[in-house]
Amino acid sequence: MEHLPANLPVLLALVFVLGLRHGFDPDHLATIDGLTRFNAAANRRVARWCGMLFSLGHGAIVMIVALSVGLLAHSWAVPGWLDDIGAWISILFLALLGLLNLVAVWQTAPGEVVQPLGLKGRFLGRLQHTSHPALVALVGALFALSFDTMSQAALFSITAAGLGGWGYSLLMGAMFMSGMMATDGINGLWIARLIRRSDQLACYASRVMSLTVALLSLLVAGFGIARYFSPGVAAWSEGREMVMGLSLVAVVASSFLLARLLARRDKHA
Repeated sequence: MEHLPANLPVLLALVFVLGLRHGFDPDHLATIDGLTRFNAAANRRVARWCGMLFSLGHGAIVMIVALSVGLLAHSWAVPGWLDDIGAWISILFLALLGLLNLVAVWQTAPGEVVQPLGLKGRFLGRLQHTSHPALVALVGALFALSFDTMSQAALFSITAAGLGGWGYSLLMGAMFMSGMMATDGINGLWIARLIRRSDQLACYASRVMSLTVALLSLLVAGFGIARYFSPGVAAWSEGREMVMGLSLVAVVASSFLLARLLARRDKHA
């Protein structure tokens, strides 16, 4: 690693943005919401750190995958069908997740807090109702044992290994993990703050956030379908991963600001 590739900074920035985007995965948001709400009553000290702990466990698996792929990259190549299967699994999960959260918003009465719904979290059962930091991290680790996360980690690790070996793969894994910890950590702190409030901000924020989760899920699923079937859309999106990732982060951040503005307007009405 004495001679760093010229395109390494760009690749590091791209993987960091992918981590930021992954941290805003709708299933992540819903599960962190559930973990934080449970710990707000069971262990307030852990509640505010649920997002960070979740992403720490999730990122640990990504790092293990990155290191393993980096070590095996010289004798193994990612099969072409892996990307296709991963894309369709993500599309189906996102479409279902979007519909479930739209229904949740519709069925929640005005003035009540909407709880975002996740899919993967439902398979973890009672593990989500834990106040031990290690078990919160374990939930994040179990989330990483999914086809979409594993395939994404494998793909950027293969690219990094081609630059100079397993060290680069591990570095990419660390950058991806850093981006994810930033967004999931901030999300956990935000939810913990909202839970301590019983005013209109909490109600508006939960409703806006659930709608954002739903609409983003459906939008990303729709874009995935268009990208798969339309060569023009696929060609347009090539090389724009960083822009699209930052756009997703901006949309979620804007939803938080919108909730605050709506609550403030209602308060002064």
